[in-house]
Amino acid sequence: MERNCNAIIILMKPKNVDDYIASVPKEFQGRLKDLRAAIKKVAPEAEEKISYGMPYYGYKGRLVYFQLWPKHIGIYLPPPVIEEFKKELKNYVTAKATVQFPNAQKLPISLIKKLVKARVKINDEFNKKK
Repeated sequence: MERNCNAIIILMKPKNVDDYIASVPKEFQGRLKDLRAAIKKVAPEAEEKISYGMPYYGYKGRLVYFQLWPKHIGIYLPPPVIEEFKKELKNYVTAKATVQFPNAQKLPISLIKKLVKARVKINDEFNKKK
């Protein structure tokens, strides 16, 4: 099944994150592997799966998604993480729950780790209140 929506075309629905990474052009696979490793380093207990056709990580709730686009990698984190880091993200296109890291630039792995770590903390705190 072909899917486009301006994203990199993925010809088959991936069953897992390995399939997703293998399905993208080779020149982007290393970037996605680095991103995946950064997420897993910060949130080793996070559940990894495919949701909405993209890699998803859950830890005590939604943690982070990512998707490869022709000109960027989109990282999707539930609010308020993007707002909390708006100064550090000023050089990137952002929205309420999205940040775009251009494919023409090196991935800011340490910044990505900070974003994911902030979301882990929010999820931990929320679950303590339950």
